[in-house]
Amino acid sequence: MKLIKTITKDNTETFINEQVGEAYHSFTGAVDEAVKKYAIPCKIKELAKTGKIRILDMFFGMGYNSAMSIDVALEENPGCEIEVYGLEYDPEIVQKIQEVNPPIKFFQHYKNLTPQKLEFKQGNITVKIILGDARKTIKDLPSNYFDAVFYDPFSPKTDPEMWTLEMFQEMYRVMKNSAILATYSCARVVRDNMSKADLVYDDGPIVGRRGPGTIATKWVMDL
Repeated sequence: MKLIKTITKDNTETFINEQVGEAYHSFTGAVDEAVKKYAIPCKIKELAKTGKIRILDMFFGMGYNSAMSIDVALEENPGCEIEVYGLEYDPEIVQKIQEVNPPIKFFQHYKNLTPQKLEFKQGNITVKIILGDARKTIKDLPSNYFDAVFYDPFSPKTDPEMWTLEMFQEMYRVMKNSAILATYSCARVVRDNMSKADLVYDDGPIVGRRGPGTIATKWVMDL
């Protein structure tokens, strides 16, 4: 697999996966994307006020989404206890954490992560990567555990097996009743499979695309 480094519009480094033909982040800005597509829709700032957040960072990549959310949470509540689980298939993209320096304060600690060292603790914050096929590794996570799910695989066109009914049933299982799932896609197959999994969806923000993202919960959202 060949990864080609490129720069997004907010001067953040990302990589293009040549095998898939897609980048790991939007070219409009990887950090901007992390805030607007995931931290804000999943109400990370509000969750920080409760004092504890559990985040499931699906398809972790280099961890920009969860690292940025840690920044958002700590700005609101420096004493917040945060637990991040990241599911990732490719150890090579995890290794690339060492080569990038995004404008994310907490990301310096993500450099403790390598394919050989998949977990670290920094103060009240724990980050753990689980390597392997997400269709299998998700089954090892506890039910009703996560406050927020960042769902960020490659597109339904190139990675359809990650957008199936079975995957969203697993998301439903691991989400708390109050949890929010956010993803960049609004594809019909995605939303149909969410509905079949008993997730209730609505439009998410428009960031770097013509269409909106999607947010989903176990309950009817009051937006």
